Amino acid sequence: MNKTVSVIIALILIAGIVYVVTRQPVKNSSSTQVLQNVEVKEGIQYVTIDAKGGYSPRISTAKAGIPTKLIVKTDGTYDCSSSLVINEINYKKILPQTGETEIDLGTKNAGETLQGLCGMGMYNFQVRFE
Repeated sequence: MNKTVSVIIALILIAGIVYVVTRQPVKNSSSTQVLQNVEVKEGIQYVTIDAKGGYSPRISTAKAGIPTKLIVKTDGTYDCSSSLVINEINYKKILPQTGETEIDLGTKNAGETLQGLCGMGMYNFQVRFE
């Protein structure tokens, strides 16, 4: 009987640890959500995206005609969103698990859209230039 109780307690502890480690905050993944993650500093436009369990925000709107840099933030990112592909600028890179990666997007014209994908194509984001 003691062995059975020990096994049950061990399974409960393991399940609790797995739950705590794998749970992530709920994000609004609506494809129509547009957040304020764009700012201009000293004539350069910065678009900031978080990469963890996908990309947030999924849609960003930036000004056209301004030199633009994309800042991708990771914080304990171990999923496929750390493998970033941006075909429009021939960018393919494994991002650091934690940190910020700055990517020069150049100066885009109005109406252009830049799309980022994870290496598996499961997660994506867009930067629309207006």
